Amino acid sequence: MLEAVLLILGFALLIKGADIFVSAGVGIAKKLRIPAVIIGLTIVAMGTGTPEAVISITASVQGANSLAISNVVGSNIFNLMFIIGLCAVIKPIPFKIQEISKDFWISIIAAVVLLGLKLIGGAHIPRWGSLILLVAFIVYLVLLVRQALKAQGEEKTAGEDDTGKTRRLPVLVLLALLGCVLIVAGGQLTVDNATKIAIALGVTERIIGLTIVAVGTSLPELVTSLVACKKGENEFALGNIIGSNIFNIMFVLGVAGLISPLEFDSALMFDTVFLVAGSLVALLFVYTSKRLARGEGLVMVLMYAAYMALVFFAGL
Repeated sequence: MLEAVLLILGFALLIKGADIFVSAGVGIAKKLRIPAVIIGLTIVAMGTGTPEAVISITASVQGANSLAISNVVGSNIFNLMFIIGLCAVIKPIPFKIQEISKDFWISIIAAVVLLGLKLIGGAHIPRWGSLILLVAFIVYLVLLVRQALKAQGEEKTAGEDDTGKTRRLPVLVLLALLGCVLIVAGGQLTVDNATKIAIALGVTERIIGLTIVAVGTSLPELVTSLVACKKGENEFALGNIIGSNIFNIMFVLGVAGLISPLEFDSALMFDTVFLVAGSLVALLFVYTSKRLARGEGLVMVLMYAAYMALVFFAGL
């Protein structure tokens, strides 16, 4: 009974925190004249990705390395196929290809590199492989910051000024921090209590990581992206998902793997291959029509449902 109450409280904190976080993030982007997609790829992505980081790094410290990887891979599949698909079903998402394709490809390459490290390392990803992921994330972050500064300079050159249309910058920063705290607290409450319920039902570690924990830690991304789409901030929502997926593989697994070599069993190969395949399908949709239509979003949601059915009922 207590777990159910805390689970509901976690959802409430997530929803409110996401609303505050999206509004503040967009406000900061406008104040600093930084494209919303950049804010989504960095601050919002890392903020909503904090639950994955906490769970996976804690799992690595405790020696539950299979949970660390299954959490990240499961979260990334849920983020991309279900969340973006659901957003498109609710409201078709237009894309500016030049702004998002590079990051989309980086998220796919990160998953392919993870597969390559598995093939090289066998049952475990070696520490040097995790170091490569972490260094790659730092380089990616530096390039994003440079891109943001360049965009900021171009906006200033153009003479655009929307100061006064949003709250003062210190207030927006405090609101963003408050939203982040609520999101993390809500995500932690949700995951902890959902996991207790799952364990009581006798579910395996991999299944818990791919389902309850993965979906639970992705709730911040889910709520944040849905709120962003509702507010018409589609690029913000997409940047949040892609940035979070890059953060999960490169940073979370990089840090977790440096703490303890990550266990990567053959079953997780199927999950990672599905992540790569799903990413390519989503990218194909975006390139062919420059938007994600309702029908395409529905296909992605159904692909996720089919994947979950295979994991549960076919034992893959």
